[in-house]
Amino acid sequence: MDDTTAPPQLSRPTHAPSFADAVRVWLRIGLVSFGGPAAQIAMLHEELVERRRWIDERAFLTALNFCMLLPGPEAQQLATYLGLKLHGLRGALAAGMLFVLPGALVLFALAWLAAANGDWPPLRAAFKGMLPIVVALVAAAVWRIGGRTVKTPTAWALAIGAFVGLGVVGLPFPWIIGAALLIGLAADRLGLVIAPGGHGPVPAGPAAAPAIPGGRGAWRLLRLTAIFALLWIGPVALVLTAVGPRPFADVAIFFTQAAFVTFGGAYAVLPFVAQGAVAHYGWLSRPEMVHGLALAETTPGPLILVTQYVGFFAGWNAAVAGHAGGLSALAAGATAAALTTWVTFLPCFWFVLAGVPLVERLSRDRRAHAALSSVSAAVVGVIATLALSIAREAFATGGGVDGLAVGVAVIAFLAVWRFKVSALWLVIAGAACGVARMTL
Repeated sequence: MDDTTAPPQLSRPTHAPSFADAVRVWLRIGLVSFGGPAAQIAMLHEELVERRRWIDERAFLTALNFCMLLPGPEAQQLATYLGLKLHGLRGALAAGMLFVLPGALVLFALAWLAAANGDWPPLRAAFKGMLPIVVALVAAAVWRIGGRTVKTPTAWALAIGAFVGLGVVGLPFPWIIGAALLIGLAADRLGLVIAPGGHGPVPAGPAAAPAIPGGRGAWRLLRLTAIFALLWIGPVALVLTAVGPRPFADVAIFFTQAAFVTFGGAYAVLPFVAQGAVAHYGWLSRPEMVHGLALAETTPGPLILVTQYVGFFAGWNAAVAGHAGGLSALAAGATAAALTTWVTFLPCFWFVLAGVPLVERLSRDRRAHAALSSVSAAVVGVIATLALSIAREAFATGGGVDGLAVGVAVIAFLAVWRFKVSALWLVIAGAACGVARMTL
C-alpha cells in the first residue's frame, strides 16, 4: 500500500503543512483531548480549520458527517480522516494513533493502580466518591443527545423501546442497533419523520474526499480488507501461541465485536461491554467496571478506551486465578490490555479507509441519514439504561438511599450542564470528596 498518493486539489487547505508539523499537532491534540467527542471535535475544528487553516470548513463538515455514519469513536475517526486528507496513509496512521496513544498509556497506569491497590481504603473511598460523578456525566449525555435527537413521536418510541429492550427484556445490544437501523429504513419508506432536519447533508458543492492508496472499486476494498484481516490475525495468533487461549481468545473476539457495534459512542456501547465482561465472562465486577469508566473520564483520548481497562482486568484476574499461561498478573494484564486496544481501534482505521470512496454519496443519501437518525434515537434509551445501572451502584447504601451521593450527583449534573465544567475536574473532585468523607 503506497502512502505517497497526494491529497486532491479540490478544497485545498489554505496552508498545507509538512508531515513533521502535522505530527506535532496530532501529538499535542492527543495529549490534551479531554472532554469527550463534542469537545474533541471542537478542538480539531479550532486547530485545523480556524487557527492553522489546513482544512477548509466544507471539507471538515463533509468529514464529520461521514464519521458520524461509522461505528466507533467519531472524534478519533475524524482525526484519522483529516490526517488522510493532508498526508495520505501515513497521515491517517499518525493522526489516528496519536489521538489514542497518550490516553492509552495513562489509562494503563491507572488500571494497574486500581488492580494492584483497589483494596487500599483511601483508593476505595476515592472510587466510591467518583460514582455519583459518573451518574451525572452519563445523565448529561442522555440529556444532551436526547435534546438533539428525540424530537418526534417516532424518535420517542425508538428511545423508549431501546430502554425497555435492553434494560428490562435484556436483549443483546447488537440486536437493538440492528433493529434501529431496519426501523429507520422502514420509517423512511413510510414517510415517518424521526429527526426534523436530521443529520442533513453537507453544503452543496464538490468537497472532495481524500485520495487513498490502492485505487477505487471492489478490488481496492478486497485488498484493504485482506490486509486488515491479516493485521488482526497476526497479533492475535502470536498472543494465543505464546501464552495460550485463556482469556485472550475471548478478549480478542469480544472486543472486536464491540468495535463493530459502537454506534452512538462509548456511552452507548458500555451496556454491551458490561453485559459481556461482567455478567458473561466475569472478568471484573460491576463496581470495577464503573470505576474504569470514571478513570477513562480523566484521561485524554476517546472514552471507548475504557475497554482497555476492562481488558487489563480480564488478564490480571485470569492470572490471579492461574489461567493465563503462567504469566504474572501484571504481564497478563498488560497483554490483554494491549490486545484489547489493538482489536478495538484497528476496525476504526478500516472503516475510514474503506468508506472514503462512499463519502460524498453517503453524505447525501436520505436513507443513510434516516438509519443514522433512528440509531441516534435508540442510543438515548441505551445510555439511559447505563445511567440507571450506575445509579444503583452509586446511591445504594445498607438497603437505603445515600442522600449525600444523590446531592453530589445533582450538583455535578448542574456543573456539567449549566456551567460546562470539565469531566476531568469533576471526577477529581468526586474522588477527593470520597476520601474526605472516609476521613471524617
